Amino acid sequence: MQGQNYSEVQSLMDVYITDVSSFLPNGPVSNDDMEKVLGVVEHIPTRIKKIVLKSNDIHSRYYAIDPETGRQTHTNAQLAAEAVRRLKPYDGFSPDDIECLCCGTSTPDQIMPGHGLMVHGELASGPCEVVSTSSICISGMTALKYAYMNVALGLSKNAVATGSDLASASLKARFYEAVGEKRKGGKFKEDGEVPLFDTVFLRWMLSDGAGAVFMTGSPTGAGGALKVEWIENISFAGEFETCMYCGAKKEGDGRVTGWRGYPSPEMAARDGAFLIRQDVKLLNRDIMRVSVEKTLPFVIERRGLSPAGVDWLLPHYSSGYFRQEYYDHLKDFGFEIPYEKWFTNLNDKGNTGSASMYIILEELFHSNRIKKGDRILCYIPESGRFSVCYVMLTVVRVPSVS
Repeated sequence: MQGQNYSEVQSLMDVYITDVSSFLPNGPVSNDDMEKVLGVVEHIPTRIKKIVLKSNDIHSRYYAIDPETGRQTHTNAQLAAEAVRRLKPYDGFSPDDIECLCCGTSTPDQIMPGHGLMVHGELASGPCEVVSTSSICISGMTALKYAYMNVALGLSKNAVATGSDLASASLKARFYEAVGEKRKGGKFKEDGEVPLFDTVFLRWMLSDGAGAVFMTGSPTGAGGALKVEWIENISFAGEFETCMYCGAKKEGDGRVTGWRGYPSPEMAARDGAFLIRQDVKLLNRDIMRVSVEKTLPFVIERRGLSPAGVDWLLPHYSSGYFRQEYYDHLKDFGFEIPYEKWFTNLNDKGNTGSASMYIILEELFHSNRIKKGDRILCYIPESGRFSVCYVMLTVVRVPSVS
């Protein structure tokens, strides 16, 4: 990656976030109640659940599942649509006012049509440009960047970006039971091609939720406003193999075979191809190195970023396990940001994937903690094949807090 002189883009319009919203389905689910909602998988050792929950610092999360019936209460598109409806950038706002709708997710309800179109359909709003972005945690930020660019270039007067994920649909016991039927003795094998821990690790990590932002070229109105200074989204997939995946099987040499490469969908299901998996060894080895050593030098050179210019750090680490490690990497790199400048709600909102940064930002935006002039640095890593996004925002106007 090479630095670039940005004088040629000085003519871009300023872009402001004038409201942030979030939606979490149903009530919070405690650690003790997770399996009451998701179901119990008899062949997963209890010790794995205990290990993961002890280290991830998540005390409650949200599922789009009726805890009494086990039925799904919302689709992914409905989660995102509800977040959009909760936006209040100005009096009388309606989804019909949206000129560009950008929706990111890693767990769409269907392969086709695109997720954004399904969200638009749920809103039943007027014609507008619609874009769907696909990845894992980064997909919420690629939607944000497209919305930002659309307004900055003057292609639309406003844009709404969303991030949403419906992980619970893939975490239900029946998905794991289909794999268990294939294993010797009806059990997962700890010495299989994909380690057992990698196969079930994310069952105790992921949550459902959605968030949205309204973006426009002028900070008009009486509510709060954040100026989008810049967004840097960098992929290192050319250097690293797949780490987090679903709908595929990872081979011993690191290659990934998609579910359509199986003789039948049934065989793919029995082989666990539809489970959300994480190569934990790769995650632990590379995610912080990529987030700091490989990304920050580029962002510092390109944007003049410095620790002194950060009043709030909003980190989307997937687990509390990485909190101290990220701090230590920043400190060792000479970019220490003290914990009193950090803001996260992982422990009570859970890891909602592409929606996480929206949900973190919404809580801070509508708190009484920010002040005019504060600079907010958002950090969003993705372990899919190792991408990192940093976003810088400046508080232009503080929203009133009821």
